[in-house]
Formats: sequence, C-alpha cells, structure tokens
Amino acid sequence: MRLDAGQIEVVDDIMAEVLRHKTPAERLRIGFNLWESAYRMLKAHLDKTHPEWDAEQLEKEVAKRLSHGAT
Repeated sequence: MRLDAGQIEVVDDIMAEVLRHKTPAERLRIGFNLWESAYRMLKAHLDKTHPEWDAEQLEKEVAKRLSHGAT
C-alpha cells in the first residue's frame, strides 16, 4: 500500500479480493449505498448547522456539495 499526495484512498488487499468476487450489479449497489449514506449524513449535518434554511435551500446545498459545485 502506498500513500502519497496523488492517492486519496487505499483499498485493503483483502477488501479488493472480496470486491473482485462481486457481480457488477452488487458493486453498483455498494456504490449507491455509499452515496446515499453520504447524502443523508450531509443533509442531517447541514440541517442541524443551518436550521434557518428551508427545505429547498437545504436540498440545493446538498446537491451543490455532492456534485462539487457543478449544479
């Protein structure tokens, strides 16, 4: 395993082997579940941090952050 400025994540060799045995559909489901979890956590954090925001403003900020500002 190497860690340097150009590498932001490292997959453990054992985990990589587990993922190799997953079907493409299973890997997509894992990725979607990770995205959905990040969405829920970010939304909860922003809602707690900015209780003055309405639902629309909250959704826009979540979308902005998850898309790296591409919305």
